[in-house]
Amino acid sequence: MIVQQLHPLPVFGLAILLAAPLMAAIPEAQRSTIDRMTGVKGAYTAEEDVYRLNFPRTDVKVSVEGRSMHPFLGLTSWAAFTPHSQTELMVMGDLVLFEDEVNPVMSAALDNGLQVTALHNHFFFDSPRVMFMHIGGSGTAERPATAVARAMDRVKEIRKANPQPTSRFSGPAVPESNSITASTIDGILGVKGQVNAGMYKVAIGRKATMHGKTVSNQMGVNTWAAFAGTDDAAFVDGDFAMVESELQPVLKALRQAGINIVAIHNHMTHEEPQYVFLHYWGKGQAAALAKGLKSALDTQSR
Repeated sequence: MIVQQLHPLPVFGLAILLAAPLMAAIPEAQRSTIDRMTGVKGAYTAEEDVYRLNFPRTDVKVSVEGRSMHPFLGLTSWAAFTPHSQTELMVMGDLVLFEDEVNPVMSAALDNGLQVTALHNHFFFDSPRVMFMHIGGSGTAERPATAVARAMDRVKEIRKANPQPTSRFSGPAVPESNSITASTIDGILGVKGQVNAGMYKVAIGRKATMHGKTVSNQMGVNTWAAFAGTDDAAFVDGDFAMVESELQPVLKALRQAGINIVAIHNHMTHEEPQYVFLHYWGKGQAAALAKGLKSALDTQSR
């Protein structure tokens, strides 16, 4: 076996490496573009070469266990930019959203080229309930900055129309009685589901390896959907299992079908391939909801 000898870095090489962060610094012109597009003045951290914007949520009062929460305590949306190439920036961020803002803002982010990478809560016993949506993307300064601005503008539009967050999804109430026609859903999804007291449920297994053992449907590596209500007024809830490359196409398909995303997270660690899971909730005609799910399933390489 030949072992290559590592040589000390020459002084001039070390100088180049030390100067690299300065050479990669986000120029003032890009910072000004970001400020102009978003309407917010950012702050630059030279040692990390990051330009960061903060959007404190001061428009709605939030309490946890009845105690008021200041934006400084974690109720501030942010977006941070750093060089991705000679001409492009990478953006990462975390948006503080109320329940009625999550899906409209997610659509605005996706429609403007951002990726949505996680959706979860940070608190228990918060009022109103707060969700946190992580975003990412890249492009010339104008593109990600504009996308962030449009997402934040959507928040303002929602709160202007309803100063206080609403407590339910839009659309008519779903009856307590259940009479879903199973054969219709089977035909649309192309799989055979189960029926229980007029409700319908289907689970589609996927495979992974954990600690040398194959795991699939019965171990929770699956996409599932459950329908309740009637054929004309139904809701569907469930879970999508996706490898990382499938997350954005599935999100886009579900949002285009009017199906709401309520969580994006991991269920496991050390599985191969790694799966991401999203939970969803939709309301409408059962067949239309099934078609929306099918459009998302069709984006996956199952």
